[in-house]
Amino acid sequence: MKPIVAHLLYRVRRLIAAVARLFAAWRGPRRIPTAAGLPAWAEVRRRRRAHIRRVAGLVDAWASEIDVASSERRRWLAAVWLHDALRDARLPAGTSHGAAAADRAARDGETDRGVLDAVRFHSVGYAGWDDVGRMLYLADYLEPGRKGRRKERARLAKRVPRQRDAVLREVVARQIEEQLAAGRPIDPLTLAFWNSLAPD
Repeated sequence: MKPIVAHLLYRVRRLIAAVARLFAAWRGPRRIPTAAGLPAWAEVRRRRRAHIRRVAGLVDAWASEIDVASSERRRWLAAVWLHDALRDARLPAGTSHGAAAADRAARDGETDRGVLDAVRFHSVGYAGWDDVGRMLYLADYLEPGRKGRRKERARLAKRVPRQRDAVLREVVARQIEEQLAAGRPIDPLTLAFWNSLAPD
């Protein structure tokens, strides 16, 4: 009888550990970068702030795994903290929150064109992006707090440090498929971004 109890306890412990790992993956990285933060002019509600923190945690984890230079990590995180800074603000009709945040950041002294372009076009993609835009686009889509396809997103996020460009193509394809399934038009910037990612 004792061996059966020991075996059951062993199985229960393994199940608990597996569930804990699964929930940890959904929560995302525990360490949230503090080198940057939301600007004073940000207008974000609590849920949006939590999303931004998860995006920052994911980008920071990727930067560590890829071992990018600290200056490049700062650029990535600057874009993360700005990208949804005006997501909950009342904006003029036809103004995207990304464009509004990029314009405001530029007025506040941000001069890095890569950071500003990443923020401006993070919702649709942009063929002229450098690594800042690409990493923000991926992290914004793959952050672990988003509902739906969580396991799939976690698998893609895990691949980014080793296979960034392949994952980027998969994510853009999924974004386009989701737009088509919803009967919405595809933004020309998204199509140009997709075309720029096609392998030679």
